[in-house]
Amino acid sequence: MGCSGCNMNTQGDRPEMLGTYNWLNDLPDTTHLSNIVEVRFKGTRKEFFKNEDALSLKVGDLVVVATNPGHDVGTVSLTGTLADKQFKRKIRKPERYQWNKIYRKATTTDKEKAEAARNREYAVMVRSRQLANELELDMKIGDVEFRGDNAKAIFYYIAEGRVDFRELIRRYAREFRVKVEMKQIGARQEAGRIGGIGSCGRELCCSTWRTDFDSVTSDAAHQQGLSPNAEKMAGKCGKLKCCLMYELDTYLEAQDDFPNELLALETSKGLARHFKTEILNKKIWYTLEEAYGNKPLVLDLDDVKKIIQLNKRGRKPPIEQYLSPEAKLENEMSVGSVNTDLLEKPKKKKNRKRKFSKRPNTNRQKKVNTNS
Repeated sequence: MGCSGCNMNTQGDRPEMLGTYNWLNDLPDTTHLSNIVEVRFKGTRKEFFKNEDALSLKVGDLVVVATNPGHDVGTVSLTGTLADKQFKRKIRKPERYQWNKIYRKATTTDKEKAEAARNREYAVMVRSRQLANELELDMKIGDVEFRGDNAKAIFYYIAEGRVDFRELIRRYAREFRVKVEMKQIGARQEAGRIGGIGSCGRELCCSTWRTDFDSVTSDAAHQQGLSPNAEKMAGKCGKLKCCLMYELDTYLEAQDDFPNELLALETSKGLARHFKTEILNKKIWYTLEEAYGNKPLVLDLDDVKKIIQLNKRGRKPPIEQYLSPEAKLENEMSVGSVNTDLLEKPKKKKNRKRKFSKRPNTNRQKKVNTNS
């Protein structure tokens, strides 16, 4: 339900060229079952309102909503049953939620006033950063959002610790003549508000449809067998990519079929040591130093389980009988696909003896001279 408005941009007034497919477009109208409406504003900020006047609303409509104080202009992102389910999922204490109503659909005057307020945002953001630097505050103003009535502005800032910005708020209110609200955000939220293109070639998830920024740990990459390269794992925000969590459940379910520990296998040709695991393909790579000279061998998960059971009974089966024709072909091709240099033991450097230049024996020369 989170990507219902993916094909709309951050301003909500035109479709995105790189938007994703709206899979909720063909669902039947359920606005008569619930009067809850989800409205999206600048960036990924969304709030819930009640359609008390039973206005005919659909996804993508610009509406004027009540705020405390004043009013704002936003884009309808969910209606009916879906908005009700989204409200129950995102709001932990529904009984304490402060409801506001939807006044009307935005008129031409409302749109012009909201556009005029939006045009102030960049200049105000630049000036607000200058004022924060003058006060030597350890913070960064990431973005500024004006409400549709041009009477209030939200200043999004990033800070490592606590910041005393009481004097800064007074300066903002005196210079910009608006009601000021300070809102702290993290690096992921800042990337979502700025936007950009990810390494996949698509628009950032955080700036299109993702609104919940869960913590991502390095264990997610380790459990999927991904490269530990920090540069590849980091997103535009400098943190670990949110997409590392998308397939994690699939990998965790697939890992239930694997043994708790993949130890070395005892075979008739020596000890096969575990090299790597392909979880989704259910294939495990081993190396046999004695027989194959560190060449990696591919075994199916079921065959590995059989060898483990035989080892527990004290038997050392020949590993060749578990290699299918496809596995043998794959093993022959694995030399080119796997960097076997990483498996070889590093060669010891030879101690090079220092060569000294031959010096003439002066004592001998003196002795020869005296004899002459």
